[in-house]
Amino acid sequence: MNTPSELKYTKDHEWIKIEGNVATIGITDFAQGELGDIVYVDVDTLDDDLEGGAVFGSVEAVKTVSDLFLPIAGKVIEFNSELEAQPELLNTDPYGNGWIIKLELAEGADHSELLTAEEYQAIIG
Repeated sequence: MNTPSELKYTKDHEWIKIEGNVATIGITDFAQGELGDIVYVDVDTLDDDLEGGAVFGSVEAVKTVSDLFLPIAGKVIEFNSELEAQPELLNTDPYGNGWIIKLELAEGADHSELLTAEEYQAIIG
């Protein structure tokens, strides 16, 4: 199971990479494996200010739909438009070209719930 150590994680199986006041967010390798073949990604929160834990979109796989939860408070500033034509990027490259959104972090956003790679690995076994 691929869990890059430079990223932070959530119990809901999202990853986050924070660079300055912008974060890139996607789903983990574990999550994509559990979902199976992803056929559609829906994000209708572009330009919305959301609290940490809020639903920012959903991922549809062949047999299920799963909500996507924001790891940290902020404003959704970009959606990975490549996912419209190639949602399978979440399966093939979850930590690279399969990123889902970019988020402008809210001032004073709480990082305390984010997990290290080791803590996340302990949760998923």
